[in-house]
Amino acid sequence: MSDSDKGEPRLPPSNRYEQEETTNENLPPTQVVRQRKLLNQISGITSGIVTRFTSRERPIYRRVWFWAGLSVGGGIIAFNYLLGEIDKTLPDKAELQAVVREQTITIKAVDGTILQQQGEATREKVNLEKMPEILKKAFIASEDSRFSQHQGIDPQGIVRAAVNNLRSQNVVEGGSTITQQLSRILFLKQERTVWRKLKEVRLAQKLEQELTKDQILERYLNLVYLGAGAYGVADAAWVYFSKPVDQLTLPEAATIAGMPPAPSLFSPDKNPEAAKQRRNLVLQRMEKEGFITPAQRQEATQAAITLKPSLPKRLQVESPYFTSYIQQELPKYVSPQVLANGGLTVETSLNPTWQQAAEAAVAKTLRNQGRWQNFKQAALVAIDPRNGEIKAMVGGQDFGKNQFNRVTQAQRQPGSTFKGFVYATAIATGKNPYDTYVDAPLVVDGYEPKNYGETFRGTMNMRDALTRSVNVVALKVMLDVGFEPTIQLAKNMGIKSKLNPHYSLALGSNEVNLLELTSAYGSFATQGLHSEPHGIRRILNRKGEVIWSAKFDSKRVLDPTSAAIMTWMLRNVVEAGTGAAAQLPNRPVAGKTGTSDEARDLWFIGYIPQVVTGVWLGNDNNRPTYGSSGSAAYTWHEFMEKAVEGMPIAKFPERPKLEGRKGSIKAKPIKAKQILNRPLTPNEESVQETGSSTRRRRRSQRLEETTPTDSPRRRRRYRSQESVSSGSEESPRRRRRRAVVESDTSEPTRRSRRSSSTVDNSSGSASSAPTPSWRERLRPKSSSSN
Repeated sequence: MSDSDKGEPRLPPSNRYEQEETTNENLPPTQVVRQRKLLNQISGITSGIVTRFTSRERPIYRRVWFWAGLSVGGGIIAFNYLLGEIDKTLPDKAELQAVVREQTITIKAVDGTILQQQGEATREKVNLEKMPEILKKAFIASEDSRFSQHQGIDPQGIVRAAVNNLRSQNVVEGGSTITQQLSRILFLKQERTVWRKLKEVRLAQKLEQELTKDQILERYLNLVYLGAGAYGVADAAWVYFSKPVDQLTLPEAATIAGMPPAPSLFSPDKNPEAAKQRRNLVLQRMEKEGFITPAQRQEATQAAITLKPSLPKRLQVESPYFTSYIQQELPKYVSPQVLANGGLTVETSLNPTWQQAAEAAVAKTLRNQGRWQNFKQAALVAIDPRNGEIKAMVGGQDFGKNQFNRVTQAQRQPGSTFKGFVYATAIATGKNPYDTYVDAPLVVDGYEPKNYGETFRGTMNMRDALTRSVNVVALKVMLDVGFEPTIQLAKNMGIKSKLNPHYSLALGSNEVNLLELTSAYGSFATQGLHSEPHGIRRILNRKGEVIWSAKFDSKRVLDPTSAAIMTWMLRNVVEAGTGAAAQLPNRPVAGKTGTSDEARDLWFIGYIPQVVTGVWLGNDNNRPTYGSSGSAAYTWHEFMEKAVEGMPIAKFPERPKLEGRKGSIKAKPIKAKQILNRPLTPNEESVQETGSSTRRRRRSQRLEETTPTDSPRRRRRYRSQESVSSGSEESPRRRRRRAVVESDTSEPTRRSRRSSSTVDNSSGSASSAPTPSWRERLRPKSSSSN
C-alpha cells in the first residue's frame, strides 16, 4: 500500500469489493482512487440498510415516542368518552331554557297572581331590569367577580378560592361561578361527589352557550335559596325586611348577597353576628371591584342589621278550596311522570275579584242568617256558561279546620232545583207552559207528594206551578214525559251523579253536587249549549312551554226554543216567585230555589247570560235547619252584585212563539199501576188561583218545597221560628230589603183550623181573639185554665 493511501478509510474485509481492491495493488493510482470512491459510496448505502434492518428488530414498545403518542391519544379518547357519558345524563338543549326548579307546582289566577305554590318555588319573580343595580353588583362581587369574563368556568377564581381557603385554614370562598350555581339549582342534586361536580361544570358550559349573561343572572337571582324559606331575592327582601326588592338599601342588599354559600349560617334572623361579618366581607369585595366607594363601604359597615321579618309569601295559599280542586284535576290532563318531575305552572280561570266577593258573601250569610237559621256551612260556585270556566269557588267556611269541598265533594238532595230538568223535558217534548194541571191530593203506586202546609191550588198552568214550586204538579208533569227522557236530559246538561227512576225524582230526592247542578243550569243561559266545567286554562312546563290547554267544545243538549222558554219561566221564579231575593237592578235574572226534606239543604241556582252561580246552605251532619232557600237566593244576590260591576248588561232571548211548536224530545209516559185522586182531608185546604193571578200568601219557600216526608211537627217549628223573625224590629232600609226576601224567608202564621172554628162558632162578630204568638202557645198552661 502506498503512503498516500494510509489516511483513506477502509471497509471491513468482508466487503468483496475491498477484497478485490487488495488483489489489484498494481493498478494505476488514478484508477485506484476512482475505485475507492465507488467502494465508499457502496459502503454507505450498505451501512444504512444494515442500520435500518437492525432498528426494526428492536421492540416498538421500548421506544419513548411510542409511549408519548399512546398517552396523548388515550387521554383524548378517554376525555371524549367521559364527556359523552356526562352529556348522556344532562338535559337536552331545549331543557336549558328552564326557568323554575324541579318538583314545584305554581297555581295562578286568571290575572297572573299566584294562588298557591308547592316545593322549592319562587313566589315573586322580578325582571332583571327591575332589580336595583346595587343588589346585582353585591351578588357578583360576592359570588363571581369575573362573571362577565368567563364562559361558565373560571380557573382563576378556582385558584384564588383555593389560595384564600388555605391561608385562612377554612372554607371562606367557593370556586363555583354563578353559572355553575344556576346549573346546580335547576338540574342537579346537592350531593357532594366528583361526578356531580363534573356534570355541574359541563352544564355551566352549555348554559353559557344557550343563554345570555343577563338571562343567567336573572334566573339565578330569582331562584337562589336565601334561608328562612325564601327563594329568590324578592322573597328574601320580604322575609327579612318586609319590603319590595327595589327598596333595599346597600347594607340590606349586601346582607342578602352574603347568604348563598351557607343560608342557615349567615341568616340574620338566626346568626346576626355571622350575618354581619359576612355582610361586611361582601361590602369589602364590592369596594375592591369598584362597585362602591370607600365612604359607602364605611357607612354601610357601621349600619346595624334591622330586621322586619314576615312569613314567606310562597307559603300563603289563596282560595284554598279552589286550589285543592285544581290539584285533584291535574292528573286528568298530564301524566304521572310529568307531575312527578314537577316544574309546572298551572294557569287557572279564577277571577280574584269575584273570589273575594264570593268569600265575603258566604261569610256574611253564615255570620248573620246562619246563626239564627241553624246552618253552619255554605258553598258557592260561579261559572261562565259560555265556556265552562270556573270563576269563583267557596267550598266551605274554614279550610284550615275542614278541607272537605262542599262544591265538588258534597252529595246533597237538590230539592226543587231539580224541577228545572223536569219542566225542561216537558217543554222539549212540545208541551206549552200554559198547559194546565190540577193541584190536588194524589197517590201514585202508594207514593203521595205533598205541598207545603198541605194546601192545594186546584187548576194551574206549568209556568205558575214552577214559579210556586208546587210538588204535585211537578210529579204529574214527570208522569207525562217519563223517567228516561228526564234523566237523559239532566245527564246531557251536566248532571253526572246517579239518578234513579223513582217518583220522588221529580222533587229532587237523588243526590247531586253543587258544581254539576250549577253547570247544568248554565245550559239554559246559553240557549241549550253545555260546556264542561273546568278551572284550568293552560299547563306550562319548566321552560314555559304549553303542554296542555283547555279545549272543551260546547255541545247542543237542548234545542234553543225550549231553552229560551225555560229561561222565560225561570225568570218568573225570580220576578214573582220564590227566588225574589235574587233580583238585580236593571238586569234580567233567572233561577230556581230548592229545599230538601226538613230544610236540610237550602239552594238557589241562578243565572244571567254571562254567569251562572249556585249557592248551597246547610250542615255537614245533615241536621235540619230553620232556614229557607230565600237565604241562598240572598247570598247569590250579595255575590252577583259585586261580580256584575262593570259588566255589560246582556238580555235573554225573547220568548219564542208557543203555537205550532214541535218537540225535540220524545215523551215516554210512565205507566203507573195505580193513580188515586183522593179528596181533601180536614187538615188540608184548597187555595183557588185564577190564571196567573193568585191570592198570594207570602209562604216560606223552604217548606213549600219540602219533600213529602216533611212532618207537621217540623212545619210547626218552622212557622214558630218565622213568627219570631217577622215580629222583630227592623230599620226602614232593612224592612225594604226584607220585603224582597220575605217571599221565601218569612211565613205569616197560617190561620189554624182551631181559630177558624172559633170564629165560625162565634156570635158573628167580625172581630175575634187574635191568634196567640208562638211564645204564648209554648208557655205551660196554669192549672186554673184546665
